[in-house]
Amino acid sequence: MADPPPRKQTRKDSWALLHRDVTECERCPRLREYGAKVAPAKRYADWDYWGRPVPGFGDPRSRLWIIGLAPAAHGGNRTGRIFTGDRSGDFLFAALHRVGMANQPTSVHRDDGLALTDCYISATARCAPPANKPLPEEIANCSVFLDREWRLLSHKRVILALGKIAWDAALQLARRQGITIHKPRPTFGHGAEYALSRTLTLVGSYHVSQQNTFTGTLTEAMFDGVLRRCQTLCQAG
Repeated sequence: MADPPPRKQTRKDSWALLHRDVTECERCPRLREYGAKVAPAKRYADWDYWGRPVPGFGDPRSRLWIIGLAPAAHGGNRTGRIFTGDRSGDFLFAALHRVGMANQPTSVHRDDGLALTDCYISATARCAPPANKPLPEEIANCSVFLDREWRLLSHKRVILALGKIAWDAALQLARRQGITIHKPRPTFGHGAEYALSRTLTLVGSYHVSQQNTFTGTLTEAMFDGVLRRCQTLCQAG
């Protein structure tokens, strides 16, 4: 009897393969060593830290794609899910809950039941970097994962870049996908917008880090306004 034909890879298979490839990535020795050796904070002494690259998560049919900087040493690097278990995530998920894109306002670990609607979240760098500063070559190494997410997120209408590093990474990503970025180069700013195509818009926001939220540089009202603008753009697209 002849062997059955190989099963065609589904989109679900492609997402699973991407997430596996992210978590098994060893491209950046400096980041891998740092993430694996972060000493648990006292309040997390009983945690078994994830200590590996962190994949994106969310709704695979989402129209809004949020790109952050990198997992926090005691956040995503501890919990295994981006923005989960730190103050940045507290701010982000509370805001997503207020606009109806998250089923709960908090996220403490990767199996806490958090679900996103019409929103997918990933990062410029997938490993926690020392001092929250990935090197340019480390960002370049991670760019292949953004490329794969770009292809899989076929319903995307808005890319929301949290911070200038994510904004620059999104512009470079668009260029790699054949999109012309016109001069003068789009300038990052809170609420900045740039039409990548007729149906895809890049939006900028100050990062949801404590450095911004605790100082009032980024307030709940400011971030809610950006999210609602993103929702309007998604519907228009």
